[in-house]
Amino acid sequence: MQAIGAVSIVYVVAMALTLAGWFDPQAAARPAPSAPRVPEQAQGPLRGVMTGQEIFRFDTFGDEQLWTDVLQMHHVVQQLKPIDALGLGLKIDVEALPESIIAALRADDVNLEDPAVTVELIRLDAVIGVKGTVNAGQLTSLGITCALCHSSVDDSFAPSIGRRMDGWANVDLNVGAIVAASPVIGAELKTEFRQWGPGKYDPRHHAFDGKALRSLNSPSLPIVIPPVYGLRNVGFETFTGDGPISYWNAYVGIGQMGGKGNFRDDRIGLIIEQPQDLVTPKLPALLDYQLTLRSPVPARGSLDAAAAARGRRLFRTEARCATCHQGQTYTDVLTSPRSTQPFLHAPAETGMDPRYAQRTATRMYRTTPLRGLLQHPPYFHDGSARTLVDVVNHYDKVLGLGLSAGQKADLVEFLKSL
Repeated sequence: MQAIGAVSIVYVVAMALTLAGWFDPQAAARPAPSAPRVPEQAQGPLRGVMTGQEIFRFDTFGDEQLWTDVLQMHHVVQQLKPIDALGLGLKIDVEALPESIIAALRADDVNLEDPAVTVELIRLDAVIGVKGTVNAGQLTSLGITCALCHSSVDDSFAPSIGRRMDGWANVDLNVGAIVAASPVIGAELKTEFRQWGPGKYDPRHHAFDGKALRSLNSPSLPIVIPPVYGLRNVGFETFTGDGPISYWNAYVGIGQMGGKGNFRDDRIGLIIEQPQDLVTPKLPALLDYQLTLRSPVPARGSLDAAAAARGRRLFRTEARCATCHQGQTYTDVLTSPRSTQPFLHAPAETGMDPRYAQRTATRMYRTTPLRGLLQHPPYFHDGSARTLVDVVNHYDKVLGLGLSAGQKADLVEFLKSL
């Protein structure tokens, strides 16, 4: 019961956090034709890493203008019972909790019917990715940060409660269910959002222009919330290679999170102009911090070393994976003759569903950098491959590889090792 109580408390803040999840950022990229001019990947010493960490974890960019003023999520969270928040995927930073709360968690001495627990956790900055202002027990404003979707915890205290793991995708976060709780969202949109499910978000569905939500595409096509570790030297990190890392950070921070800033991309017909810009000046430091986040290494005993060695050979030969997954980053996205353009693939080349790509600036997909694969299923932009076995089977069929069952198993072991 102790662990159950702890989890429940974590989810107390779930609604608040998940509300933030409506705008999922994705990793990012390098320059692209016609993309807004924004800082690119640092080539020299990192600038302001500690400042970038603070921005990533705690800066809302003024997005309370969306979550509080428009969506009125502070009223929703104020009334949210911990028991009702279970399963929404919020994470709690144990290092932000005072000893008194830690002791109460260990003793399972928490009232799961009391919404005040949710408010108190937010006041303590313990709910990862959620920032709130609390006056006399009342939540008066609410905003979200990059960490909402792109940080998790190590579960060292209890499930969903532990030390921060920045850069890890929160695959438990049910963003759609959270946004659907807003009292200003219409019934049709609520139904659409609720169909997203945990770990998914649609960054091409709507954009916030500083005053209201604007429809971009319909129906919604949610994609997997990606990890943002292992980005150094990758290049165009988004699923469709639309622009550099800071381009995507700006797109998400302003148009999706609802931060105060200016954004323009004529390729997708999106122009957002606001009198104050709290995003653009912070992009270089935010980038520097993201580039320090390393991919996790496989845990000891998590794979068969001999099979992985055989899989490595297959990766480069019969399976033909290395044709596109090249070099140390395992992607060919930087092999374009022009450094300002990504090397991309038409959906038909790899048997991918083209619908999401058609809503983006490039209308194509980049080769996925194979970083920490074991840690972030499901796979492909839409999560259509639940396991690495599904990934191998997909390409075996699409490319007509004719791999045996044993070869497929060896290839999976190698992919687990990356």
